[in-house]
Amino acid sequence: MGGIGKTTLASNIYDDPYIKEHFHIRAWTTLSQEYHVRELLVDLLKSMGDFIDEMIPYETDEFKTRVYQRLRGYRYLIVMDDVWDIKALDELRSIFPDVNNGSRIILTTRLSDVAVYAGSSSLTHHLSFLSPEKSWTLLCQKALGNECCPPDLEEIGKRIAEKCKGLPLALVVIGGVLYKAEKTRADWEFVAENAKSAVTGNNEDLMEILSWSYNHLPYHLRACFLYMGVFPEDYVIHVTHLIRLWVAEGFIKPIAHNNLEEVAKKYLEELIDRNLIMVRYRIYTGEIITCSIHDIMRELCVRKAQEEKFLYITDQKVEISLEVMKNQRHLSIHRKMQYDISDIYDSTIRSLLYFTDSLLPNSLCFQLLKVLEAGDINFSEFPIEIVKLVNLRYIALSYTGIFKIPASIAKLCNLQTLIVFRNFKGKILLPEELLKMPRLRHLLFDEAFLLCSHGPQNANLQTLSGVIDFRFTQEALQIIPNLRTLGISYYCDRETGLSLYCLENLVLLEQLESLKCNFWRHIPLLQNLAFPPNLKKLTLSGCRISWHNMSLVGSLHNLEILKLKHVVFESTSWKAKEGEFSRLKFLLVERNLLEFWEAEAAHFPSLQILCLRHCPFLNCIPSEIGEIPSLQLIILYECRLSVVISAHSMLEEQQELGNDDLEVHAFSYSDGKTYHGISNRKVKLTLGHKVSVKKKNFIVH
Repeated sequence: MGGIGKTTLASNIYDDPYIKEHFHIRAWTTLSQEYHVRELLVDLLKSMGDFIDEMIPYETDEFKTRVYQRLRGYRYLIVMDDVWDIKALDELRSIFPDVNNGSRIILTTRLSDVAVYAGSSSLTHHLSFLSPEKSWTLLCQKALGNECCPPDLEEIGKRIAEKCKGLPLALVVIGGVLYKAEKTRADWEFVAENAKSAVTGNNEDLMEILSWSYNHLPYHLRACFLYMGVFPEDYVIHVTHLIRLWVAEGFIKPIAHNNLEEVAKKYLEELIDRNLIMVRYRIYTGEIITCSIHDIMRELCVRKAQEEKFLYITDQKVEISLEVMKNQRHLSIHRKMQYDISDIYDSTIRSLLYFTDSLLPNSLCFQLLKVLEAGDINFSEFPIEIVKLVNLRYIALSYTGIFKIPASIAKLCNLQTLIVFRNFKGKILLPEELLKMPRLRHLLFDEAFLLCSHGPQNANLQTLSGVIDFRFTQEALQIIPNLRTLGISYYCDRETGLSLYCLENLVLLEQLESLKCNFWRHIPLLQNLAFPPNLKKLTLSGCRISWHNMSLVGSLHNLEILKLKHVVFESTSWKAKEGEFSRLKFLLVERNLLEFWEAEAAHFPSLQILCLRHCPFLNCIPSEIGEIPSLQLIILYECRLSVVISAHSMLEEQQELGNDDLEVHAFSYSDGKTYHGISNRKVKLTLGHKVSVKKKNFIVH
């Protein structure tokens, strides 16, 4: 049944150190009730680290061939999670080479017939409920963390654990409730009295237990939690996307000294602490990048949302009438509807979210609409009727070709977020009026031309991403003084250079924390360029940079993440200087002609992750890098064998000094060479696939 721990068990196997060492390749994909073969194949390739942007136009059969070729000749482990349909097994069976080399496929499913169809019954493992002892242990972990259970609560706690009848999901959720509750007999007795048992196969009892956790949510979190139901099952939710939606919906209330996005992150952390939302991916700093919601918890969201007329989803088998639908507050479209919702008048609908390539209604008559999420619909021209919806706060669209946004968009005086991404090829033309819209907080594009003339200050604008050849004149900076995230691209040639774009004025953006600059044809950066003083993340792509400019980058006292992609240094030798990069935690150097690198531990005192990608001429990594106390991980892609060996040497040296925290991973795909492991416990060096052998064994094929 749902929530019994199938995915958790599969994940524990998948991440087990012995399993990682035994299989050359591991890959994971989740199917769910509604799946698309092409998306599953992309998931597999991404999981193997073999997906690149150039593959986006591939057809399904091309992806199948790519997966088969990637797996052929290797011992692989594939996990197919949450399988509902035997047709999916038939569709994918042919892409997995079977040459009796010990490869394995694990699948999880709630359906016995799917399990039997996949293989012989002797290979099927039926998960049982947890014993009372294990149930109590799990409940303690979730309710008390590392603390011991107070003696006066142990008897009540064991009663609560028994009421969950060994269902891990129920234990985790109730544990999350107890974690937030006071550690008193009265509070725990209340839980024991109100939490009914979760009986095998009885979904209603499970829902009652899960409902209890919802009923005890603080009021400010309820709408945020119910809103998770708008996303399709097993949808990987990007945190920035979710937060912008929450803010646009008005769920987030301001707190002193925190902007709305910061408050929303705290709300998300609260829901995660209560085990209502699952973290999918965190970066090394602890920042959550993606999250999701368990199927059972999503069902709770949908049920509660329907009870409260909060949400209607079109993936249900029976569609409600237009009269009932118009009284919903949020409408999420997961499949094409049988009728045109243009016929809904006097509607209370605040949100219209499309998670399928459908068509907008013939007439957008929802005057209370705040959110239009239509990123899965491909537009050839801007849907002009949108400008009549004056309450809109959030718009997300996708387009092909030349896409012009009209000046009349300025009528949307409440607009906070505008996201327009291209589906394939194309560019966006933006009106000058856009930056004069006072409530705008986020503007995100792929490649958009934006002119900036005189206008009032837009103090709320935090994100401007995907603009081309933007001129940072004094007038422009006065309009957008509080930017926190900026992504810009320049396509000028070397003769014209960057002097027209006033990049020296970037230093005046004192609130800027994240900057991405893409250049064309290795344009030299200006010598008088100065970066914003509070930058935490900097990405430079496609430029030529002098050592003077590198010193300017190194002198940024708050810089934590530096990515240099297709960047050409003025010479092939990099000699780091003391006092620079004092807080840098992540360094990426990609597609660089660097040959020699001199550095000491004091030059990068806070470095945690070093990533070198496609640096074919670099001789070695400075041995002193391994002496950095904070260093946790070195990642190498397509580097010389001498670089790999230098990483291995510093690894052995650290192990001899008792430092077992350092890990090294190396990969190579292009030339057919495979480096079979340098490994000791947490240590891995593999190119092309992850295989580890005994320490001091280093084999090159």
